[in-house]
Amino acid sequence: MLLDTIAAYGAKDAVGRLPEEVIHYAKRAFLDWLSALYPGTRTAPCQQLLGAHGAELGSGASSLPGCATTAFAATAAWINGSVSHAVEFDDIFRDAVYHPGCPTIAAALALAEEHDASGLALLQAIVVGYEISTRIGAAVQPAHYRYFHTTGTVGCFGGAAAAAALCAPGDAQVMLHALATAGTLASGLQQAFRSDAMSKALHAGHAAEVGVRAGQGAAHGITGVADILEGEAGFGAALARDPDWRLAVAGLGERYNILSITQKNHGCCGHTFAAIDAALALRERGLQPDDIAALRVETYQTALDVTGNFQPATAFEAKFSLPYVVAHALVHGSVRLDAFGAARLHDPRVRGLMQCLDLRAAPDLSAGFPAMRAARLSVTTHGGDVLEHHAPYRKGDPEAPLSDADLNDKFAELAGPVLGGARMQALRDAVWRLEAMPVRALRLAADMPKL
Repeated sequence: MLLDTIAAYGAKDAVGRLPEEVIHYAKRAFLDWLSALYPGTRTAPCQQLLGAHGAELGSGASSLPGCATTAFAATAAWINGSVSHAVEFDDIFRDAVYHPGCPTIAAALALAEEHDASGLALLQAIVVGYEISTRIGAAVQPAHYRYFHTTGTVGCFGGAAAAAALCAPGDAQVMLHALATAGTLASGLQQAFRSDAMSKALHAGHAAEVGVRAGQGAAHGITGVADILEGEAGFGAALARDPDWRLAVAGLGERYNILSITQKNHGCCGHTFAAIDAALALRERGLQPDDIAALRVETYQTALDVTGNFQPATAFEAKFSLPYVVAHALVHGSVRLDAFGAARLHDPRVRGLMQCLDLRAAPDLSAGFPAMRAARLSVTTHGGDVLEHHAPYRKGDPEAPLSDADLNDKFAELAGPVLGGARMQALRDAVWRLEAMPVRALRLAADMPKL
């Protein structure tokens, strides 16, 4: 069965010697996840979750970074997973249409702290969670994404794999049963991010919590269905169409998907990124917003399905509005956290450009999804000139990755306002040395005065 092969891999890499490059990329993933987490503590649904779980806070050894408190592992995973998905700066595995960091790292960190694990054990658990879940995600696409939010569904496997790696390092049976249990608890519907609500962020937290509970349960003898993936009434049959299960095991332990993660350069839905990059490229060539008479964006159909909103009324809706973020990039030169404040949302220059934008699905670009996320932008000026740019991939994709320096800058920008400069710098430096220290030495629960 598939899970036999997958679990054997997970048990091996949880305790084996991984290539230095893979460990380095796990540290990149962890730093990038923290970059998304800290600003998330200052927006919904963080305060709501802290209120809902107030009686549980201050217990356990698992940190709620940025909130100066702790919880038991499952609650910490639920809150941290949700909060780190809230500001739309978390990582992507393109082929699976999936944000692996939020569910995988939230689960891994919670249990690493609870078990007083080494930094290396945390990094290995992250790798195992990424490798297993990204492959399962790729196997069920593109059909799965039509109705399901992969981060909520496939994320359960990432969280469970990481959890098993920490609860029972090297035990393939625990790994198998954790994954099997996670598969039947997987959930997350696309409708959750078709309107302004907090549900999308909660998908990531739910997946992290499921992972923790599945790993803990399996370590204490809870069993799951071994053919939960490929069974006639299993995950693939129910949530996909003709999944290619060969992808779920291809290259396990030999080719590491964590080396091919997309790290976000813009604070919004990843389906908009190629179009934003094209807009910024034309801006760098001297295009001014006042010069624009008309603009046309061609991209893949799924981008239109998810981000084709021409009338975003809230910050959440604007993050899923390709017309808004492209117009914002042309006017303001970036799409960062400040793009979604009230003043920017109602900027007449941005709204005016949105009315000039023609958004279309191009068959050739749609055919490349999900492996490629391209866009073409054509701008006609008031003087009759036509400027064009084709973005075949996004900045932050494997073809144009963010450097370590870029990730350091991203962490400073996003975490610095929450932590303060000195604490931000100290934590950032510690992450790059994580394999040589205990996880608890990061002191993540001491980041801020209590909210």
